[in-house]
Amino acid sequence: MNATVMLSDFNHPSIVEKAKELTEGKATRLEKLEAIFYFMRDSIKFGFPSTWDELKASEVLELGFSYCNTKASLFLALCKASNIPAKIHCALIDIEIMRGIFPGFAFPFLPKAGAHSWIDVEIDGEWKPIDSHINDKAFYEGALKRLKRSGRPIGYSVSFMDGKSSCEFNFGEKGFVHMGAVIEDHGTWEDLSEYISSEKYVRMNRMQSMSYPIMAAISNRTIERIRKE
Repeated sequence: MNATVMLSDFNHPSIVEKAKELTEGKATRLEKLEAIFYFMRDSIKFGFPSTWDELKASEVLELGFSYCNTKASLFLALCKASNIPAKIHCALIDIEIMRGIFPGFAFPFLPKAGAHSWIDVEIDGEWKPIDSHINDKAFYEGALKRLKRSGRPIGYSVSFMDGKSSCEFNFGEKGFVHMGAVIEDHGTWEDLSEYISSEKYVRMNRMQSMSYPIMAAISNRTIERIRKE
């Protein structure tokens, strides 16, 4: 990917309009961020588009659903359009967090870890992480029920590896949703396109790329069932 093609296209008219709508009447940076957070959590539902990672924020906004990396691109764009200092934070995540969502037959063909992203924002001079927007509330609650029944600390797009989990607006005080499954920190980036262009990014091989749309469709049907728990 050409690093000059910014995925968080915060100047796009739809992004500018949505940012204005969400933050209108909000006096502080924290209030604006909270409004963006709940929009990102529940209006952009958790799911897998047919295109992997290389979606612009405006495209994610139009789709209305996505997963960690592409949700992070949109979250970043809305923050920038609202004059909230933010960066995308990238890492490798244990693919076991998708156990129960990705079809079981796919795991032998998947890498042990995959690219993952969340958002860091500056509040009162301090950079703070947010990842609890990734799963919409209805899906999170259903996933939590299934994970607790399984007896595992990780799966269904939820991790208890660090002892707690949350889908609420917080900077980790109540818990994250994916952070406990992160196995290698790759730092902050101005745009996801920069990370994708780097040597740190884990790319799909040819077989994985060809089978991804099928896996996404199967996973999305599973997500809908979990959402109805």
